[in-house]
Amino acid sequence: MTTARIHHTETFGTVDGPGVRFVFFMQGCPLRCLYCHNPDSIDPHGGTLWTNTQAVQEVLRYSNFIKGVTFSGGEPLLQPEFVHSVAQRLQKLGIPSAIDTAGAPDLPLCTAAIDAAELILLDVKAASDDLARKLTGRGNRRSFLTLDYCEHTGKKVWLRHVLVPGWTLKFRQLETLAHRLRPYKCIERLELLPFHQLGAPKWEAAGMDYALRGLPPADPEAVEEAADYFTGMGFQVI
Repeated sequence: MTTARIHHTETFGTVDGPGVRFVFFMQGCPLRCLYCHNPDSIDPHGGTLWTNTQAVQEVLRYSNFIKGVTFSGGEPLLQPEFVHSVAQRLQKLGIPSAIDTAGAPDLPLCTAAIDAAELILLDVKAASDDLARKLTGRGNRRSFLTLDYCEHTGKKVWLRHVLVPGWTLKFRQLETLAHRLRPYKCIERLELLPFHQLGAPKWEAAGMDYALRGLPPADPEAVEEAADYFTGMGFQVI
């Protein structure tokens, strides 16, 4: 039996993989993203303790209408044994799993969990290591190692990228990212996520300083231009 700390669950998730999903939002994250919209999920000691058996039983209550399960966070691969165990057991029951990750944990600890999932939703924070470090407190090397592993094993990837005005929503950054991603055949689609301020109240409630307070949401026209650019580079953009 394995256990994990869960922040909360969602029984009708529609933005975390194909179809309606049961979503485990897992507790704990090694990154400190300036725009994090779930800052209350960062602490690895928070949340509620679940067993793998409890998790599978809860999913089965909704198996008549869900298309799969997604492990999100926080960073779900901080608790890889739990993700692997639950995903593997669900797979035997005909329920596919996806993992929504930034690829931040050490890859050798996570390969079994990745292998047990049908799909990886990989959030690449920035094209360059330096910009990723400024945005999240860590570089992007491990994210690309995770992407390399998915390419090597043929694992399907939906790549996610947050467009932050003045940070990642700049042509030079987008151009660099497109050229880094273009060789990967495992990337089925690219989701460009516009920055917003919806998470700001959570920072305030937690008594934490929100560094991007006052930064305007991503301009829709600039987001559309970014989408057009990546489409022109051969990506299926959502």
